[in-house]
Amino acid sequence: MERKNNELIIIPKMEKYIEYMLTILIKLPRTEKFSIGTELKTSMYEMLKYVLFSSKVEKRRRLELYNIVDSQIYYQRICIRIMYNNKWIDIKKYKYSNELLAEIGKILGGLIKSLGVDRNA
Repeated sequence: MERKNNELIIIPKMEKYIEYMLTILIKLPRTEKFSIGTELKTSMYEMLKYVLFSSKVEKRRRLELYNIVDSQIYYQRICIRIMYNNKWIDIKKYKYSNELLAEIGKILGGLIKSLGVDRNA
């Protein structure tokens, strides 16, 4: 039953993260809003779609989708770090957005573990 609980928990966490990031993205410099901002936004929405879709497929396919979500999390961390390094966001926003992503990552790790397969296999 853990998978169902984690699936229910991860969705509002993702919504909270996406809403927070959208407030950051609208304040980016104009040129970056339409480059890294668009990239990040697309990645966030794809990540959410994969999680929602994962509950509708068999176990083997679910692991594949979770691994895609995991790679999206890693990609978003890099984008956020680039935004911080270019001083488009401050340290507070950088840390908080990474905390939100880490929380999603932990839940995702639990979902992968609940499948009973080796994550790196």
